[in-house]
Amino acid sequence: MSWFPGFSTAATGAWLFLLLIPLIIFYFLKLRRPQLQIASLALWQQVISDQRVNSPFQKFKRNLLLLLQILLLSLIALAAMQPFLKGDAENSQYLPIMIDTSASMAAVDEAGQSRLDLAKEQVREIIEGLLPGQQLTLVTVGSTARRLTEFTDNKPLLLSALNGIETSDVPSRFEDGLQLAQAMTRTFKIDQVRLYSDGNLPTRKLPTGDEVASVDFDLSYALDFFVLPTAGRNLGVTALNARRASVDEWDVFVRVEAGVAESASGQLELLVNGAPLREAEPLSLEAGASQRLVFRVDASQPAHIEARLTADGHDALKSDNRAFLDLPVGRDLVVYCAPSLAMYRHALSQMPGILMEPNAEGKSDHVSYDLLISDTADDLSKEAATSLLVGAVPPEVKPLITIETGLAEVVDWKREASLLQHVQLREVVITDLPKRATGIEDGDFEELGYEILAFGNESPLILRKRDGPKLLYSLLFHTDRSTLPYRVGFPIMIQNLITEALQQASLSELRALATGALPPLSVDPKTAYQVVGPGPAMSLVSNDEGVLDNVPAQTVGEYEVRQGGELIQQFGVSLINSTETSLKGVNEIQFREVKVGAESERVKTDKPLWSTLAAMAFGILLLEWWYFQKRPSGMPA
Repeated sequence: MSWFPGFSTAATGAWLFLLLIPLIIFYFLKLRRPQLQIASLALWQQVISDQRVNSPFQKFKRNLLLLLQILLLSLIALAAMQPFLKGDAENSQYLPIMIDTSASMAAVDEAGQSRLDLAKEQVREIIEGLLPGQQLTLVTVGSTARRLTEFTDNKPLLLSALNGIETSDVPSRFEDGLQLAQAMTRTFKIDQVRLYSDGNLPTRKLPTGDEVASVDFDLSYALDFFVLPTAGRNLGVTALNARRASVDEWDVFVRVEAGVAESASGQLELLVNGAPLREAEPLSLEAGASQRLVFRVDASQPAHIEARLTADGHDALKSDNRAFLDLPVGRDLVVYCAPSLAMYRHALSQMPGILMEPNAEGKSDHVSYDLLISDTADDLSKEAATSLLVGAVPPEVKPLITIETGLAEVVDWKREASLLQHVQLREVVITDLPKRATGIEDGDFEELGYEILAFGNESPLILRKRDGPKLLYSLLFHTDRSTLPYRVGFPIMIQNLITEALQQASLSELRALATGALPPLSVDPKTAYQVVGPGPAMSLVSNDEGVLDNVPAQTVGEYEVRQGGELIQQFGVSLINSTETSLKGVNEIQFREVKVGAESERVKTDKPLWSTLAAMAFGILLLEWWYFQKRPSGMPA
């Protein structure tokens, strides 16, 4: 910070110094001679002396009132020139300030001060030190970026918005904040952007062994990255999942990690439907270490699991001490497989844990299924979480494609797709030839919500569509008219389908829901529902298809979906994020073209002096009033 002051409105305020000229002239011309009766002319000698005393410079020298008024006017003129002590940061006319509001910013030190509180302190100094012509906008960055104010120099408005900022139990998406600032540059001249964060970003390892945060973004402005000090010791639950051990039991896995700052200890308790499963497990972890614990839970009834962590001593972050998981009753996978698909039925009959319909007598007892496999599009009317349509075209795709007799060739396929993992489709002979209609492109399938998994020489061969909680696979060729059933890849594909159907039905492996949004929920169409959780209750309406989607869940805790007071579904959401629990801050961020280093020292902002000068002027005015209006000594009350 420079001790030589600058002036924001020097040209405007300097004109006030010209008021000193009429003030001094007024005192030069001012001469009051009192009328006195004298007894002798000898006293005229005193009058001559008075004339010498009333000469301009003598009067200026002895008049205290004039000196005080000159000083008062000078201070007012200086205050009007808006003097300030220059800080370290460059001044910008338009300055966006981004504040990280992710879960780790709620971490508190042993004094009880959070990282967000520290960021607010620094931003508050910037707001209070705003100079004329400077404007700020505040942006919070959590699961998304949100602009709190327009560019303004209204200090009460900015301070009110700053005081209202709170953290959310979610990881941050800095790309959203950077893109929002990028959009502002199209309207305002923005040279720099300030980011206040604890630096808790996902990292990748360099060949040198160092870790760096990488953001896939091109900066078009200077980014000032101010990193806040870490909060200290932390212990948190970073994973909670369950895997079916058998139809009657679940294996529940809990991972606990310690922050990178210090070693930590505590106890972990697993509650099933509100009751402890067994004695609390003691934990003792070195800094940055983790421990995995396994619990066996009965699957004969639904189970609401809560992992509750209690740390010994100081624990910086509280939101990662609880995690939730809901387990359904263990049962067989209910599959409808059309009687005409003999090869599929034979493959399913060899797999354990499968209840297949129609049975040997051709009877079906269920009205809904976990998995439907059929070669008739009309069977899609049956209720099923996962469906596979073989050799038939979904109704909405019929205008795009026709099936002819001919030789189709698999050109390429998405090997990472769940259905096609470890499935070799090359050299598969297909005698169904799907053809696109005239003018149809891949984008036309995507507009209908379909993803192309396998490409043929004339058109797509395998499609996938996810519609809310439902999943549909469509083979546009019939496997009976191909060599696929005679390849090793066919039973692998069936096993992949079963695995995905188990996951869709929550029967194989379940993971704790992370904060952000609740999963899609199938309900009545166009119906109002209430969502009650840790925050304020929300009223939402389901869409035309009967799906309640994109329900925000920004805080760790339990949420209930109700309709008219009746409980429809209960969810528990957890932080479950190793990066947030570690409280590890990065020292630099690698962008596409540049690398931005973190600044840990507190930025020294400009310090306006006009208020100090105005206060001094007011003090001199009070001194003048008191001195010249006080009662003369010796005068009676």
